[in-house]
Amino acid sequence: MEPSLIDVRRALHRIPELGFEEYKTQTYLLELIQSLPQDFLEVKTWKTGILVRVRGRKGEKTVAYRADMDGLPITEETGLPFVSQHEGRMHACGHDLHMTIAFGLLRHFAYLQPETHLLFIFQPAEEGPGGAKPMLDSEEFRMWWPDEIIALHIAPEYPVGTIATRKGLLFANTSELFIDLKGQGGHAAYPHLANDMVVAASHLVTQLQSVVSRNVDPLDSAVVTIGVIKGGTKQNIIAETARIEGTIRTLSIESMKKVKKRIEALVSGIEIGFSCQASIDYGSNYCQVWNDEERVARFMEYSQGREGVTFIECSEAMTGEDFGYFLEEIPGFMFWLGVDTNYGLHDARLNPNEDVLSFAVQHLIGYIETL
Repeated sequence: MEPSLIDVRRALHRIPELGFEEYKTQTYLLELIQSLPQDFLEVKTWKTGILVRVRGRKGEKTVAYRADMDGLPITEETGLPFVSQHEGRMHACGHDLHMTIAFGLLRHFAYLQPETHLLFIFQPAEEGPGGAKPMLDSEEFRMWWPDEIIALHIAPEYPVGTIATRKGLLFANTSELFIDLKGQGGHAAYPHLANDMVVAASHLVTQLQSVVSRNVDPLDSAVVTIGVIKGGTKQNIIAETARIEGTIRTLSIESMKKVKKRIEALVSGIEIGFSCQASIDYGSNYCQVWNDEERVARFMEYSQGREGVTFIECSEAMTGEDFGYFLEEIPGFMFWLGVDTNYGLHDARLNPNEDVLSFAVQHLIGYIETL
């Protein structure tokens, strides 16, 4: 008896792992893959990722399908019977569903050989530090270089049965932002002998709010969000260091450059104004997700004509996705898949409707068979 798609999803949901730590996830997926007929399957591993090639009957081209594997450093609050078994880790971005849908497609074509070659990509570290670019550059991937590529991302706000995408820009350019400040610590009773980095960080956070509103064209779009401020050790000690962590999102590469230049100018001003030292680290940078017009138009037309499918031509989003690196070199597209839940991506209570699994697999089987 083979496991159902729901069984697979729940098994994966129990074992979320961070980027490049997906050892249990990789082992579980390899066991599933090995349980399938191997007549026209070839399997390679890369770090904690997996590549599976299905040889087609004619094999005139190779179509790739990518699913990301990693979880997030979030403590789950769903109360589900299959809750995460890894403390402080959760599949809160739907990657458990992404992998399950990919496996459902792979299982179908392992029994019913496709016309074209298929490449299933189980990619680690999408949430960070970024697995797409190094996987794309790997010897293993380049041996099976595809002609086109497809991926999806769950969308909590859409009902099951909804497909949403668009031509051109779908997701934004993104960059992490880490700023470290170093001054002089001291006793709270003698502030004139110290240099307070909590105060410096507070001023900088306030100034960063002007980067978008006063430097980016109002007809363009950008976001600078600060999610973490760390500073100090005790209420009566003036903090010697402080750290600010955030994210930058822009719809254009030019705006990303402009935003970073302005942040660097503000940080330099803080150094002068507060007589401190500062450093900036942009961490992981993800390029935009740009859908190939010809290929996404074909998918849009297919989706609009399917019974039981609601198709939406959506707007671009400030979401970040390292799938954009694949699309820089391989024509293809990404689309949103409705999962009908009240909680958004990266929420500890995210609980997608599992009916979407069979819907997505059947929809994509039909589409791939038209290629």
